[in-house]
Amino acid sequence: MMNRSNPYNKEEVADFLSGTDEACTAPLKGQPKKGCLNVLSLFSGCGGMDLGFEGGFICNKRSVPETSGWIERAVNDNWVLLKKNRFRTVFANDILSEAFHSWTKYMGRFGCGGDVFHTESVVDLVKAHQNGDNAFPSSVDIVTGGFPCQDFSVAGKRRGFDSQMSHNGEKRTEDVASEETRGKLYFWMKQVIDIVKPKIFIAENVKGLVSLGDVKNIIQKDFASADGHDYYVFDPQVLNAGNYGVPEMRERVIFIGVKKSALNETARRIFESGNIPEEYNPYPTPTHAYTMKDPNLLPPVTCADVFCDLKEPEDSTDLSHVNYSKAKYMGSHCQGQSEVNLRGLGPTIRSEHHGNIEYRRLSAEHGGKYSDELSKGLKERRLTPRECALIQTFPPDYPFVYRKAGTSRFAVSASGAYKVIGNAVPPVLAYNIAKRLEEVWTKFFE
Repeated sequence: MMNRSNPYNKEEVADFLSGTDEACTAPLKGQPKKGCLNVLSLFSGCGGMDLGFEGGFICNKRSVPETSGWIERAVNDNWVLLKKNRFRTVFANDILSEAFHSWTKYMGRFGCGGDVFHTESVVDLVKAHQNGDNAFPSSVDIVTGGFPCQDFSVAGKRRGFDSQMSHNGEKRTEDVASEETRGKLYFWMKQVIDIVKPKIFIAENVKGLVSLGDVKNIIQKDFASADGHDYYVFDPQVLNAGNYGVPEMRERVIFIGVKKSALNETARRIFESGNIPEEYNPYPTPTHAYTMKDPNLLPPVTCADVFCDLKEPEDSTDLSHVNYSKAKYMGSHCQGQSEVNLRGLGPTIRSEHHGNIEYRRLSAEHGGKYSDELSKGLKERRLTPRECALIQTFPPDYPFVYRKAGTSRFAVSASGAYKVIGNAVPPVLAYNIAKRLEEVWTKFFE
């Protein structure tokens, strides 16, 4: 019989979990898995990549194949708890206060807290190390980082390396060349790789980077030069999250680099030959058929799949669902003024202000198509932070909007939640990457 002595705080989780015993759905805190691998995370945000590498989180059962061996147990009819991975986060970093509060609130269940998360910019951390401070852990197996993408995004101004923002998020005041602009922060990630010498690094950015002149090739060569040209950097691949159980049209370019001197003898000979067989390919194989036709793959996960157990916000106790953008409809010619396709994938969730958040449903006047819902009196409204998070495959027990202890004030507001959710790597996509790296790790290094 389930022990319900430790129920979730009903304000911090999706309603369908609020009566569930937290101890029965969450992994044990601490107690790292035997043979664990240490991850240093840069530009961590609210932890999408970190959560995927840690594992042990709740996702929709349609997001993972039943035969994968990844499922620890069922939570209810529609949700499952994924197994823990070999990876543990020993260092995380982001300059956004919303990221710090979100990340530490949720990741504490894995034994990660404020001592692991650092709010200094990566530039300041590298400079501190160069000045003799021990800014980074001494034992790191993997470095991950989704270096800022606004300057490479098709949706942005695409300034690329010539960003108008500094490394700490402030607008530049001097019109001079600098390695400390937001568009050059990948180079500081490369310097972290120089310092901690991981066996593998993973860098993530928007698809638009690959079509921005020679940017992709420059970044690939710069990463390869790390630690005295000791890294083999695979040709970056664009992964569509919809092919990995994420109900979202989100494409991201992924760079993966492997430390040459850490390879075992067999792997070293294979890498030196330049003819790398598929069994040594570190990129994950699709599990779902979104952009491809393959009868062996699962059908894409839809918005309806992940929204299936949600109440309407006015009937909810979940602060991440109750609090959402009330920005008025601005016309179909503007970004973010369409309603989601419940039977298909959601739009790319962006880190945007309230007026750019897509609609869960539109009114008939504004072209809404869900007449059955409208006939029941359900109102026009935008997606809530909880709905955006579920589209991104964050677990339904992640408290994005929550109160400061002992007060009615928010530690993270709806605006802050939208920001960090839109910046994140979908955890289920990251979990696919992590599981593939677990598979090739022994081939590469052991």
